[in-house]
Amino acid sequence: QLQASGGGLVQVGGSLRLSCAASGRTFSRYAAGWFRQAPGKEREFVSGINRSGGSTYYADSVKGRFTISRDNAKNTVYLQMSSLIPEDTAVYYCVAADGIVVFKPDYWGQGTLVTVSS
Repeated sequence: QLQASGGGLVQVGGSLRLSCAASGRTFSRYAAGWFRQAPGKEREFVSGINRSGGSTYYADSVKGRFTISRDNAKNTVYLQMSSLIPEDTAVYYCVAADGIVVFKPDYWGQGTLVTVSS
């Protein structure tokens, strides 16, 4: 199971850190990441991280503003979001994959809502 937390209401230019705690599996065996779904839009990839945490990748829309990391000892993946803009408003989903990357996740957590007010 993947349990996301950390969402909330933040002003433009602010920051939030999302966390995703994994249970029931050895988390280090899985690639992990985040997707999001804005109102009226399709779900989209945000960021991913490999099993060891040594490789990260981002959607162009968040590159330079978001940072993904993981702590395998705590079975947790994080998404540090900075310089938030209204277009970042969405439900954010934690994901994991059996493969090397998370563009097509095998596991989804429940979402956490991020609202950026202008």
